[in-house]
Amino acid sequence: MSALRAELPEEHPHRRLPALIRLARPKQWIKNVLVIAAPGAAGVLGQGTPLFRTAIAFVCFCLAASGTYYLNDALDVDADRRHPSKRRRPIASGEVTVRTAMIGGAVLILAAIGLSFAARWQLSLLVGGYLVQTVVYSVWLKHEAVLDLACVASGFVLRTIAGGVAVGVTISPWFLIVAGSASLFMVTGKRHAEMVELGDSAGGHRLTLTMYSREFLSYVRAVASSVTILAYCLWAFEKSSAVGNPVWFELSIVPFVLGILRYALLLEQGGGGAPEELVLSDRVLLTMGACWALFFALAIHGS
Repeated sequence: MSALRAELPEEHPHRRLPALIRLARPKQWIKNVLVIAAPGAAGVLGQGTPLFRTAIAFVCFCLAASGTYYLNDALDVDADRRHPSKRRRPIASGEVTVRTAMIGGAVLILAAIGLSFAARWQLSLLVGGYLVQTVVYSVWLKHEAVLDLACVASGFVLRTIAGGVAVGVTISPWFLIVAGSASLFMVTGKRHAEMVELGDSAGGHRLTLTMYSREFLSYVRAVASSVTILAYCLWAFEKSSAVGNPVWFELSIVPFVLGILRYALLLEQGGGGAPEELVLSDRVLLTMGACWALFFALAIHGS
């Protein structure tokens, strides 16, 4: 009888569908909204072709990210089983086999690369670069202190670059600095939250957590947030000098800085383990984000 139960998932694969969807982590797709940043800043999202290509870039990164989640969870199954919350993930809990995850991840990755050609062939290079970076992270860089932070942050930067590449717009160096430093700020906050949550068992889940101290992570967050704020201010003034009515670009600095400070406070309180959930659950932060988006939209379309 026990053997029969063990075979049921193979005989009825549709029963694994909810687990496979959870393994893809659709909540994480919100990160891929970063692909609209460069086209949005260039003010071209109101045009049909750029909007279509941006949507293609978003879908490509959703497929690519989910594919890498499949592969990463298959590789991390033992570590996830020692984590208080990650042990409930589909592979760690036994709902999905490692073999199924590896095959599913490969299919999603190939789909992402193939679809990228529907926008521009250059987008396939960015998607491929993101996939290579993620695989290198999973098998090596995640165990190297500092490099693991930089590697994860670079994934966010690649998303912002991909949006610009997909529609063929030029990206400001200040824009890239904002994206890179803000990503480092968020990733470091995630590591801090893991350290707080796991305590003495942190090293069993992630080796680099034994190499970091809370003081070091606080230092990195301070440096990253400072660079983010400075670079955004310089970028906003650069943009404002190119339009006739610069006030909206300059006003967007206020909610942007307040949002960074609010997020820093939430990190200090122990949040940040799941950045997307932290952002969506804090009304004040959402309000600041909405104000920033409003000012930025007025700056782009009202100039």
